[in-house]
Amino acid sequence: MKMIEKKRTKWFGLPLCFTTYTIDEEKINIRKGLFNITEDDAYLYKVQDVKLTLSMIERIFGLGTVLCYTGDTTDPVLKLVHIRHSREVKEYILGASEEARIKKRTVTMLDIDSNIEE
Repeated sequence: MKMIEKKRTKWFGLPLCFTTYTIDEEKINIRKGLFNITEDDAYLYKVQDVKLTLSMIERIFGLGTVLCYTGDTTDPVLKLVHIRHSREVKEYILGASEEARIKKRTVTMLDIDSNIEE
């Protein structure tokens, strides 16, 4: 499955910006620009956590911002700003990143020390 979303203006949710977010089974791609184009990729198995923020204006116009916390050195936090279907995108990234970690065998477990002194 492949998801494509465009960055939109905060007011009225119109797609007037030249930023496109593409999410597939392996990576997240952010393409910015009209004349000078910049592309940034992050592999899904590097995504550690995902956060959804909804400001009042974003909620009025049906938008949201998804923050992806990654282990990537160039962009430790990927921001998918002012996108429609933000909740579905967040859930897709969470599920796809878990599947990618299992597929790449990079699943990490938290080690909670039981010998904590009180």
